[in-house]
Amino acid sequence: MATPRALSDVYGPGVAVCARPPLEATAPASRHRHTRDVFSARPIAVAADTPLICSSGGTDPLLLAHLREAGLPVGTDLREFSSEAEFETRVREAIGDGLLISAEYPQPTTLCPDEHAVKSAQLVGYLNNKASIAVLVDPAFQARRSVVARADLAEATPAGRSWVLKAATDDAHRGNLDVYLHRADEQVTLPAFTDVLPEFVLEEYLHINRNWGIQLYVAPDATARLLAVTEQRIDAAGLYDGGRFGLVSSPPAELLAECLTIAQQAADLGYRGMCSLDCAETADGRLIMLDLNFRITAGSIPLLALRSVRPDALGRPAESLNLTVTAPLADLLTDLRPALTADGLLVVAGHDTTRTDNPIRQSTLYLVVFGDDPGDVTIRRRELETRFSR
Repeated sequence: MATPRALSDVYGPGVAVCARPPLEATAPASRHRHTRDVFSARPIAVAADTPLICSSGGTDPLLLAHLREAGLPVGTDLREFSSEAEFETRVREAIGDGLLISAEYPQPTTLCPDEHAVKSAQLVGYLNNKASIAVLVDPAFQARRSVVARADLAEATPAGRSWVLKAATDDAHRGNLDVYLHRADEQVTLPAFTDVLPEFVLEEYLHINRNWGIQLYVAPDATARLLAVTEQRIDAAGLYDGGRFGLVSSPPAELLAECLTIAQQAADLGYRGMCSLDCAETADGRLIMLDLNFRITAGSIPLLALRSVRPDALGRPAESLNLTVTAPLADLLTDLRPALTADGLLVVAGHDTTRTDNPIRQSTLYLVVFGDDPGDVTIRRRELETRFSR
């Protein structure tokens, strides 16, 4: 099977992809609205022939023209929505057209019944539940962890000790928003998810030497395959801050084998689509699975984009980043035009809230910086982040 370059190579025909996290039943419509819309639009540049249910914030004509000009396999069947009501309409229309829905996050079965889904909401929730590592991962690759009830949380999370708290739920997950890292002797400010969930996963705080995101996929033939190895940049708080692609260090063979085993377990349960398994080598030499992300992730899109138009960059240093500003997306693209024309910078996704009914005014671009020298790539990536964070 050829290495995927677009969503159509992963999902096959007759499938519409929906990469939008759902709105919790009791949450206001504004809860994480921007994040949810942006996630839905990220795959546009690599959707190709796969129907994509996506926010109209990602279909700005100038952005689409730029993506096509770069040679990316931009989606040819973009089913746009600009509001919550339109989102539900687009899902129902896709089902009415006879398409199966590949929901990357567990949508309500009232909206997307299991018989119309590539993978059930229950399966997607289970595979991404932070507590499922205890079942899916060989104990040799697990960090020391325990499940803690809300009533015991205060006693289990002392300020004087370092620890990591994760949401244990099959409901919609939002990456970093479901993880809280605490360093010894710092003030404990428990995250919002501790107010609504009955139990949590408490893990040891790991000192990490090397950190990878193993990118895999499960095609319609139910076989898990390795797509690529990426490295993860981690910020000062210990959270994901972008990826490194192309010229990266190789994980030990036994860690790669464990990742393929985990993905094949998911395939045997009925999972189809992309996944990223986060793992690490600790300072004391242990190999640990950190997180299981059975969905399209921030690492999936840059990887497919580079494979599509700059496969040469996958043999050289490359780093991803995203920029968020209050200016219109067109202004952001204009500001970046000289750098984009000079080569070594690729836009892979974007979103402008002014094209939706979201009252917040924000524009976001996802980019990849690449070149021959890893130091130069990092410098250029940091310069962009500094320039647009003012």
